[in-house]
Amino acid sequence: MARQRTAAQNVTAFADRFDAIVDNIEQVIAGKQDAIRLAVVTMVAEGHLLIEDVPGVGKTSLAKALAASLDGAYHRIQFTPDLLPSDVTGVTVYNRNTSTFEFRHGGIFANVVLGDEINRASPKTQSALLEAMEERQVTVDTTTYHLDTPFMVIATQNPIEHEGTYPLPESQLDRFLMRIEMGYPDKAAEIEILDTHGAASRIEDVTPVATSGDIEAMIRIAQSIHVAPALKGYLVDLADATRRHPRLTLGVSPRGTLALMRASRALAASVGREFVLPDDIKALAAPVLEHRLMLTPEAQMGGVSQGDVLDEILASVAVPTARER
Repeated sequence: MARQRTAAQNVTAFADRFDAIVDNIEQVIAGKQDAIRLAVVTMVAEGHLLIEDVPGVGKTSLAKALAASLDGAYHRIQFTPDLLPSDVTGVTVYNRNTSTFEFRHGGIFANVVLGDEINRASPKTQSALLEAMEERQVTVDTTTYHLDTPFMVIATQNPIEHEGTYPLPESQLDRFLMRIEMGYPDKAAEIEILDTHGAASRIEDVTPVATSGDIEAMIRIAQSIHVAPALKGYLVDLADATRRHPRLTLGVSPRGTLALMRASRALAASVGREFVLPDDIKALAAPVLEHRLMLTPEAQMGGVSQGDVLDEILASVAVPTARER
């Protein structure tokens, strides 16, 4: 009984801290609560976020506001065609004064890293992120350097402009726990933006509401959220359905299945619940799974989208009943 009471208290504390971070970000990002909550879910699920949308809708502002809500280190890397892998990971240099080689940290060494316009960098530079995003470490000249916790990459890209860009390969896309769109604000939210940002940006006014230790505690709580065996079977059934679907040449990998479970746990904890429901999985299926699916050429020519196929799969895979959970 005492253990259950402690678990309930932990989840309540998680939800309170989660809402405090969301409210803090909403000071500067109006009318985008869904995108903000998904970004915070990604962080406490120890994942990385890809924001894909047209210019000017708040992609960079969301990343900066999230970083400003924490007391950790924040770095911004502007991805350009001439950016080198060493600019991201760091480089070993010779120090004449000490006659030794020293490692100078690259932009990836921070708690929150904004990779702005990631698809403008060369594939070689993009691949420099792979080890850091998956294993939370960087290897330079056979020496491995571990990254701090929490560690999150928020990358942005413009889906409209293709000239001078390098599309992210599937192996890179699979490293992102979620891909989301910001979308245009509604009329009331855009009027609020005019009122609050008409003179100057308010991002500088955002102050930290959580420490790195708070986020680490939230990560541990999210990991303890219960996922019933039947729901784990449901996750695997969804992934298997994508691998067998006739309109897909590439389905969800086991990494994708794990990502959906981790995100579902974080979402459940964000509303003060100690267990995952099928609705949590369904709510996160699109941002977690869509970018991991590859359509057949015939499906692309027919105007079918990944979202269409995923909706079809969600409708066809049986959801566990309450008795099974």
